[in-house]
Amino acid sequence: MKWTRTALGVALLLALVSQMTAHSSDDLVYGYECRSGFCQKVELSEENYAKAISLPVCRLFCGSSIGTLWPKPTGTVRLDTLMRQVDISFIDFNVNGTVRQQKLWRSVENRFMDMLDAQIPDRKILARGGYRMSVNINTPEEPTPARLTLETDESYILDIETDASGHVLANITATNFFGARHGLETLAQLIVYDDIRREVQVTANATITDAPVYKWRGLLLDTSRNYYSVKSIKRTLEGMAMVKLNTFHWHITDSHSFPLEVKKRPELHKLGAYSQRQVYSRRDVAEVVEYGRVRGIRVMPEFDAPAHVGEGWQHKNMTACFNAQPWKSFCVEPPCGQLDPTVNEMYDVLEDIYGTMFDQFNPDVFHMGGDEVSTSCWNSSQPIQKWMKKQGWGLETADFMRLWGHFQTEALGRVDKVANGTHTPIILWTSGLTEEPFIDEYLNPERYIIQIWTTGVDPKVKKILKRGYKIIVSNYDALYLDCGGAGWVTDGNNWCSPYIGWQKVYDNSLKSIAGDYEHHVLGAEGAIWSEQIDEHTLDNRFWPRASALAERLWSNPAEGWRQAESRLLLHRQRLVDNGLGAEAMQPQWCLQNEHECPIDAYDAHV
Repeated sequence: MKWTRTALGVALLLALVSQMTAHSSDDLVYGYECRSGFCQKVELSEENYAKAISLPVCRLFCGSSIGTLWPKPTGTVRLDTLMRQVDISFIDFNVNGTVRQQKLWRSVENRFMDMLDAQIPDRKILARGGYRMSVNINTPEEPTPARLTLETDESYILDIETDASGHVLANITATNFFGARHGLETLAQLIVYDDIRREVQVTANATITDAPVYKWRGLLLDTSRNYYSVKSIKRTLEGMAMVKLNTFHWHITDSHSFPLEVKKRPELHKLGAYSQRQVYSRRDVAEVVEYGRVRGIRVMPEFDAPAHVGEGWQHKNMTACFNAQPWKSFCVEPPCGQLDPTVNEMYDVLEDIYGTMFDQFNPDVFHMGGDEVSTSCWNSSQPIQKWMKKQGWGLETADFMRLWGHFQTEALGRVDKVANGTHTPIILWTSGLTEEPFIDEYLNPERYIIQIWTTGVDPKVKKILKRGYKIIVSNYDALYLDCGGAGWVTDGNNWCSPYIGWQKVYDNSLKSIAGDYEHHVLGAEGAIWSEQIDEHTLDNRFWPRASALAERLWSNPAEGWRQAESRLLLHRQRLVDNGLGAEAMQPQWCLQNEHECPIDAYDAHV
């Protein structure tokens, strides 16, 4: 008799797995069997009870060499079909070479155990017994606190083996904390709850080598247009960690509100926040930054300027066109507001803002914004006109671009001052300043990274790339996750409708966007601009679409979205189990009846 891989696995499972709990098949109605590479739901009976397996176990081995792992590993994946029951009260961690990181690793270990607990519906019915499991982390000693940079190696190797006594050994090898943390995230996905046997089980033998394709894998959240509690931000970071996204781009302020506490300039948040309960204190920021670091995530601040400022800047005489009406003559949405680059004292305020951000975030890369500057706004200011004429400038578009270039040069000098001359890489959005000829005059490709927010087929992207700039892709036609909704300044739909499905996010190829210049692409970010989203709707706008982005950036799969769909369905359930309100993709029936829902599932060519 010829055994299929899965049938052999079931036999091994039944022969070697630890004791069955004493309950009858009456406790459950359905189980699963692997048939033709798909997990098929079967009604349990006395005859098939011993053969049936739970859905999470079935999906680990049936029909796919990578099981249910998300994101898809880029290297070797070997998963044996034998499962071992784990006694979760006997899981120990051994971390080598990280004496200076003990507190950090304790937080990581606690989170790992919390993820295992999230799978268990009721501890009271959990089967007793199981094998001991040891998780061994092997990294070299790191002389300084773990800090993610563009040069960080995030690769890891995960080996799981079982000794003669049944003791499960999970060995993770990496060059630093971040790679090892990713390995632990993968290990967590290989531990599942079997609701038939009421056991926590782990793959008994496995080898995985893995590393990301792109260095920059991020999400942007705008917390100015609507305020988000620290709790909701942490939920976002938790989801990011589960899919190995590594950058939280915090667009903290805008013209609508200034919710950040700046120690030397308390009037900014006192005048600019929606309320004094809706302010990110120094303690809040420190908490978010450390929460992200434990999860392998850099928290990068953005201070968008010279446009997108307003609230908080009252009484300073440092802005132009603040809340000017009709707003459509001066900006893209209300309230309008831009900094006045001709006021020297304004740069002192900027220096204090930058100083707070560098002190609190310690960024390896800093975002200076720079998008949607309106020349008509500046041209509406008599003091600005007077200053420009005094310089011998005109009042044409090119002259206002020169004013913008002056601002960027002066502001960058203040960034470098607070960064102690470290010349931190700077990110700017695509804008008028990134177009010819201004980009050549004002932006050094050795210093600036350009974040693309136009469409994926915008010819300006190649013009930027051919000049040697590194880019981060956030093309709005695939990665603006706030698109799709009612208009909020008029009727109809919002400006970037329609809603972007996860399939489009998944298939958004950075190679197709960059062409021959793909080596200049650092990665991408999905964005939520918060005009019509707040913390109560945050989760279902990010998830599970952000997971689709995560696989694109970690794995850059050659296959399209269809091969990922059934894995994503199960992954979405993991997000929900871990407290994220991820949007439903399909009826639950489709999750339980694999391959039955796609319209072309039984077509001859599929």
